[in-house]
Amino acid sequence: MSFVSLTNKDQVDILLKTICIGANRMKKLLITKIQLQHPAVCETGWYQICALYEDGRVTDVSLYPEDAKSILNNIYIAKVKNVVPSLNAAFVEIARGTLCYLPLEHLRHPVFTKKDSKKPIAAGDELAVQVVKDAVKTKDAVASANLSFSGEYLVLTSDNLRAGISSKVSLPQRRRLQDLLQTLCEKEPELGKSFGVILRTNAAQATDDMIFAEFDELKAAYASLRERAATRTLYSCLYRERPFYLKMLMDTDKTGLEEVVTDDPAIFAQISQSAPASYSVRLYEDRLLPLAGLYHLTGQVEAALKPRVWLKSGANIVIQQTEALTVIDVNSGKNTAKKDKKRYHHAINLEAAREIAFQLRLRNLSGIIIVDFIDLYDDALETELLSELRALLKKDPVAAAVVDITKLGLVEITRKKQRKPLSEQLAAKQS
Repeated sequence: MSFVSLTNKDQVDILLKTICIGANRMKKLLITKIQLQHPAVCETGWYQICALYEDGRVTDVSLYPEDAKSILNNIYIAKVKNVVPSLNAAFVEIARGTLCYLPLEHLRHPVFTKKDSKKPIAAGDELAVQVVKDAVKTKDAVASANLSFSGEYLVLTSDNLRAGISSKVSLPQRRRLQDLLQTLCEKEPELGKSFGVILRTNAAQATDDMIFAEFDELKAAYASLRERAATRTLYSCLYRERPFYLKMLMDTDKTGLEEVVTDDPAIFAQISQSAPASYSVRLYEDRLLPLAGLYHLTGQVEAALKPRVWLKSGANIVIQQTEALTVIDVNSGKNTAKKDKKRYHHAINLEAAREIAFQLRLRNLSGIIIVDFIDLYDDALETELLSELRALLKKDPVAAAVVDITKLGLVEITRKKQRKPLSEQLAAKQS
């Protein structure tokens, strides 16, 4: 047997590479508190933070001001104040003086608690609505008559009566889940008549028994809500959303999740009670180095609130959010190339595409996103860039897609809105 002699430097290099590889494979959910200063109003406050730490950096963040109260996903008995046919919407009151915008397209299977008019909906009617979007600036919160109950593996809905599977589930697992749905439909006669279900991405990692148990739990919650709604008074809250960290834990793809780490004993006790064996829950107790400091959470969140992001090549991207859309500009920055500028700019565009896909998720940007890449004037390189960007967006847990490229060379992207952008989460304290 022969041995290879390694110098101290070689051993150190190998050790560092091994550590880096191990760190890059870590996927943790971190729950703690950080202090942040809002860049617009220069006001500092404490926020609870739930951050997904993956590949050596934070990839997804949810912030919640300590003294804030959210009504998002809560279900109330609301009163219809007026119906606006030109908007195909109604305005409903969920509490005295608190109006919500209710699109009438979400009125296929409403749960009325008071109905005097023969019209589908009229002023004075009372019905159960769920808040699906927080109020933003001058816009009222948005409500829906489609009541939705989310679990870790499935979502039960009162409006969409079909049984479906998340598009993110791979083909082999999809076949198993299709058989499971068929079994559910045979066992539950109300499925497809009174409510529908959508199996989430996490269902692929769960056993049939776990999915059946959650289905029974959500079905019972929905039946209980309908029963209570008939006897409760106007403005009653029939359902309150879970704490934000439980919601994010539930929504996170558990594939490769190593552990959930928190320095809050109460949160640790709450999560560890129902945690599955697939990941561990750990209470962080080091007083010398706070959990937020260990993973540099404050610095990463502050960087995600700045418009400019520097790339390793020396190029940069500038991200500007407006009320209507988000604009992203790609700049060559400090780097210049004297030869083969076309290939050089293509390399910068590919690097920018990877960072843009990452920033969309980190900042939770949604809606219409316009990207101004560096002009290549080469159809083949442009096609390669768009193909790479599409592949990157497919990995996003939130539905995102490249729509087209305009005549001016601007790339159009859409991303589904699920919660507030990071900048608005920070602004929630002032709004």
